[in-house]
Amino acid sequence: MKIRQVQCKSILNKSGLANYCLNCYIGCEHGCRYCYARFMQRYSNHQEPWGDFVDVKINAVDALTKEVKKKRRGRVFVSSVCDGWQPLEAKYKLTRRCLEILMKNGFSVSILTKSALIERDLDLLTLNRDKVELGFTLTMFDEKLKGLFEPLASSPGKRISILKKAADLGIETYAFLGPLLPYLSDKEGDIDTLFSSLIRLKLGYIYLDRLNPRFGVWTSISSLLKRYYPHLITQYKEVLFNEKTSRLYSASLANRARKIAKKYGLEGKLRLCF
Repeated sequence: MKIRQVQCKSILNKSGLANYCLNCYIGCEHGCRYCYARFMQRYSNHQEPWGDFVDVKINAVDALTKEVKKKRRGRVFVSSVCDGWQPLEAKYKLTRRCLEILMKNGFSVSILTKSALIERDLDLLTLNRDKVELGFTLTMFDEKLKGLFEPLASSPGKRISILKKAADLGIETYAFLGPLLPYLSDKEGDIDTLFSSLIRLKLGYIYLDRLNPRFGVWTSISSLLKRYYPHLITQYKEVLFNEKTSRLYSASLANRARKIAKKYGLEGKLRLCF
């Protein structure tokens, strides 16, 4: 893993996900093969593959301290092109310190992570529960698949337990289910396992998304499929690149998701992202 400290010009940037996004790192140690943020590599001057490097924005706290004085108050998404609680955050504490600044200055925060390290910051989130929501990404419970597609992310079980703990502390919570992998983690039984794990949680919403081949995702996914699931290559190409097949696949996935959500009384919380 190549780790580099860099200086950023700004840290609070406009976003389509919220008013702003905040990313204290470029790159991510989790190494998720379906990560859409890999397009950031072209701006990093790294030769290493996405998932094999992280740039630490070492001046993030100083930059944010200046920016919050100039920016209109709004909602900040943390984080959009990295996981703000990847393992390096345990050392640098940049995301935590930036959260403290945002909340102190009247910004609200929406968090999405796969990392159990967020548990460290539940004290901060609890003190500011009126300004924050916490979400975890969940894609699968199959250990073999997780090891292949999101090798260094925290275990799904740990993510679930922290969501429950956060909700019990009065923090608004949500789940992001996706991307579901065609023919690997999108079958009715797979979706049922995901939803059944959520029924005892006090979630505001459950977002669900399908796999999207944008930003080099197909190159990353296909290399893994060729090695471990070569029989699925043709089917993936159809689902991802054939317009008619893709449309039919989306409709079928949506129907499966709605059916399972209704089974567990969660249909009112389901939000499809495709």
